[in-house]
Amino acid sequence: MMIDDARIDVIVQQVMAELRQGERVRHGPQPELPVIIHPPAPSAPLRHGDNLFPDVDSAVAAANQAYRQLYDMPLSVLERMVSHIRRVSRENAQLLAHEAWQETGMGRYEDKIEKNLLNANKVPGTEILKPTSWTGDDGLTLVEYAPYGVIGSIIPSTNATSTVICNTIGMVAAGNAVIFNAHPGAKACSNHAVQLMNEAIVEAGGPANLVCAISNPTIETAQQIMRHPGVKLLTVTGGEGVVREAMKSGKRAICAGPGNPPVVVDETADLDQAGRGIVRGASFDNNIICIDEKEVFAVASIADELKRQMCRHGAIEIDNQQLNGLMKSIFKQMPPPGTPGLMNIAFIGKNASVLLKEIGIEVGDEIRLVLAEVERDHPLVWTEQMMPIIPLVRVSNADEGIDLAKEAERGFRHTAVMYSKNLDNLSRMARVIECSIFVKNGPSFAGVGYGGEGFCSFTIASPTGEGITNPISFSRIRRCVLKDHFRIV
Repeated sequence: MMIDDARIDVIVQQVMAELRQGERVRHGPQPELPVIIHPPAPSAPLRHGDNLFPDVDSAVAAANQAYRQLYDMPLSVLERMVSHIRRVSRENAQLLAHEAWQETGMGRYEDKIEKNLLNANKVPGTEILKPTSWTGDDGLTLVEYAPYGVIGSIIPSTNATSTVICNTIGMVAAGNAVIFNAHPGAKACSNHAVQLMNEAIVEAGGPANLVCAISNPTIETAQQIMRHPGVKLLTVTGGEGVVREAMKSGKRAICAGPGNPPVVVDETADLDQAGRGIVRGASFDNNIICIDEKEVFAVASIADELKRQMCRHGAIEIDNQQLNGLMKSIFKQMPPPGTPGLMNIAFIGKNASVLLKEIGIEVGDEIRLVLAEVERDHPLVWTEQMMPIIPLVRVSNADEGIDLAKEAERGFRHTAVMYSKNLDNLSRMARVIECSIFVKNGPSFAGVGYGGEGFCSFTIASPTGEGITNPISFSRIRRCVLKDHFRIV
């Protein structure tokens, strides 16, 4: 399928026009062949000052002042702010995706656009913060959600702009201010997203610096945010190390840690659906998202057909000899069997074509995923690889697959997937796997509202138990009681 430049420009203009009008955009499957979109035009110049600060103290002071100003504003301003944030995020979804793709060198540009739009459209706002009340002989009790104050948000390079959109909507809807500390390898795109959020808030009548960021973020500035007395709540997305650091801070910490999501496919599954869903999920943004499928356990009787369906939907299978050659490139060093290894950062988030080129296979970027059948103790099964290669292990039955999936998930309790029409098998895995997200008969990203029902969040706090976060996660619950009065019936 060939599309000329003029036609591409028309398509992009139509999509962006719809987004500016706030229309719903259908998040369907990506086209079989990639459409290369030209770099977007630069965004409009910032009109409301620079909300990037050189040090943590000045950022906390500015954010706290903005929080105090917001506290005295009517709820209508807060609701208008969230609406403006959504609009500005939609309008700049393509630009921010391109900036993240260029700066980090990870993922797929077209998928990053989808991530930005998903968060702009489906992260809950103020509507989820419903007050509760009781009346009776003893009077009236009212429960409302109150803000924490200034939140410190440590964000990853893997979701460098979508996490800014996600956390800004969720945290601001709850009435908070937020200081972002970007990943040093994604600071330009993340900080630009923060600046755009500030523009939206001020244009809606909100205070400047309600969202702000450290201009030159480092590990040290992240630690300073965690320990600063003016920061009342932490939200951290990253690996096990940064999660441990946040949990030692003495503050409440909402931590979105790593995952190694398994997929189990039994003999009752719709294999066309499974093949398509696994390829789409495991290759989404080149597997750098924590919810993306990382390993497959397939019942032996259907394994060959499942592989055929996966290849029909954009995967390519390599043999053991080719896999052994590729392992030398994608792992820093070969780990022992049955243990996770350290991946070579040079290949994280790269297209499948880049991986395959290492072993002399030339393909186009329409190939989204590398598939390799392995034994259960292969290091790829136990490693969060964050690149578009997925191991497949044959198992004798669904129970064995579920048990192995539980082991391979490594206790992260993050995300898991199963394809089956057997309710007993689906029910058993749902109970055994204990994950924040369990998707049945669909790609993992259906669990965050992308082709699945329910709201979205890219801050999925499995280590600390909040799961898929929303404005309630960033709120304090307050109760007010009036004794003996205001029962009106």
